Amino acid sequence: MAEGDTIFAKIIRKEIPSEFLHEDDQCIAIRDINPQAPTHVLVIPKKPIAQLSKADDEDEQLLGHLLIVAKKVANKLSLGNGYRIIINDGPDGGQEVMHIHIHVLGGRKMKWPPG
Repeated sequence: MAEGDTIFAKIIRKEIPSEFLHEDDQCIAIRDINPQAPTHVLVIPKKPIAQLSKADDEDEQLLGHLLIVAKKVANKLSLGNGYRIIINDGPDGGQEVMHIHIHVLGGRKMKWPPG
């Protein structure tokens, strides 16, 4: 598989159909196909950064943008009582797709510790 040729890259290129809850020039937001909460959205940058620990300093603005989009999507989906933001990094961190993404989980009370 070529670098950046993940399932997320295929969704971004619209090779795999998905309902976009948000799209701009930097990222998309879609519902997770294996939801872990009543609301589970993924915010995915269009730039193929494999994982957070491999992001460059030049990605600072993009990473901040992803968090703002996560907030906007949470507001759009009426998660006013709160939500959880998760970024998994690497195999031990639970990352399954090597294309950085933010999980937005809500619609129920979250527990701690998460896992």
